[in-house]
Amino acid sequence: MKLFIIATALFFLIWAIRRAYRNTKDVVFTKIAVGQGSGAAPVLNILQLSDLHLENISISPEDLFEKVKREKIDLIAITGDFLDRKRSIPRLVPYLRALRKLDAKYGMYAVLGNHDYVLKGENLQSLINTLKQEGCKVLHNENRHILVNGQLVNIIGIDDFSTGRSKLEASYKGLKDGMNVVLTHDPNVVLHMKDYHFDYLLSGHFHGGQICYPKAYHLVKMGRLVRMNMIKGLHWHDGKPFYINEGLGQTGINIRVGSRPEITLHQLFFASAKSASHPAV
Repeated sequence: MKLFIIATALFFLIWAIRRAYRNTKDVVFTKIAVGQGSGAAPVLNILQLSDLHLENISISPEDLFEKVKREKIDLIAITGDFLDRKRSIPRLVPYLRALRKLDAKYGMYAVLGNHDYVLKGENLQSLINTLKQEGCKVLHNENRHILVNGQLVNIIGIDDFSTGRSKLEASYKGLKDGMNVVLTHDPNVVLHMKDYHFDYLLSGHFHGGQICYPKAYHLVKMGRLVRMNMIKGLHWHDGKPFYINEGLGQTGINIRVGSRPEITLHQLFFASAKSASHPAV
């Protein structure tokens, strides 16, 4: 009887691990509309990828392209955690080239995450250079602007909060009046942005818990948002919307329970331009 119980438990464990590994291949393509119905006009379609973790990524460059190629994509945003090993840098190139084939009207932007900063010195610079060489603008606490049907949109890149690299004042320096779209890795930074206006913020970092049993208790150390039960999807804070992408790759053990790898297409409807508000220093 004891042997039967052990064999049954072992069988269940193997089945559960295999099922959890298959979950990493079940990539979800989420489409979300923000501001819809608030009035006229320009729509900005942003394709967001996050947390590729090339050591354990869930999708090939070819399959990624096939999954999104029929969508209207104006801008591509990658919100950090590409990799954490030097030898993974060459693996990034095919993904960036697949994304370039989408011919996004306003280009491709990225910020770095905590795992990227595991790389140091010339290895970190090699990652940044690879991104730039493949047409990706890397934002380190700075902003750029684009014109969408005559309306100015600021693309604000805030560096990683979890490693103490976020500089809000620098990120908003010289900002022009218009709509503010923020790219950052760790969404916990929103709790410190009461005086820094944004119309929408895109982030990642939590992997949707990656392993939820039934909740992602292991994420508690990753900041206040987790304790507020904000680990994935669309949320609001201080009246401002932000999105937490579940990521395309995994860290640690390559399994997912209660979460899925995610690609997100954000459709932003902007009613009218607002004046950018940020503290005078």
